Amino acid sequence: MMWHLSHRFDRVALPLANKHYNRQKPNSPQFVPPGRCVVLLTEKRDALWVTSWPFAEYVKHQWPGAWVNSLFRNESRILASQLILEAISATRAIWPNIPPLGLVTFVDPQKIKSTHPGYCYLCAGFKKVGKTKGGLVALQMTPENMPTAEVPHGYQMTLFGFGNSTTRVQPECKSKKRAARVMEGVLEDEKSKREISK
Repeated sequence: MMWHLSHRFDRVALPLANKHYNRQKPNSPQFVPPGRCVVLLTEKRDALWVTSWPFAEYVKHQWPGAWVNSLFRNESRILASQLILEAISATRAIWPNIPPLGLVTFVDPQKIKSTHPGYCYLCAGFKKVGKTKGGLVALQMTPENMPTAEVPHGYQMTLFGFGNSTTRVQPECKSKKRAARVMEGVLEDEKSKREISK
């Protein structure tokens, strides 16, 4: 596993986030969309990944409820497709309940140099599934095609009793504030599930 736990306010990851073409406010302290998220950074700080999990009722695209890879920046020598697969494995370890629509990402063909938009995703097993109203290329990986779960560095698997016994991931953080931030996505997810079950 090449990915390490990060979080939405990670200053170390900020330079990579600033270089991504969808960044609207460079140098703003938060570089992740609102809501649940998994943020991953390589040890050498040369690749960054974000899986967002917006609540379906707030989604405007055709894949409501799906995980969304909202940011991926690779400046390492590691194959992008390999990093993508490991990021999905890490996401699965954090969020064991995969949504039926799996994971989607959106590529702007006007803002990348490649003549094959999303090529690294296709190499990782994604399929082109259409375009958004804004012209972004939509790519999807469905649950049955996902790699197996693998915990990223910085996580420790523990058991907690929320109704049924569920496996949850707890970060190893020296700072309580940092721990609260990185657990935000998991806690929001658990809260929503409890509210839905009432």
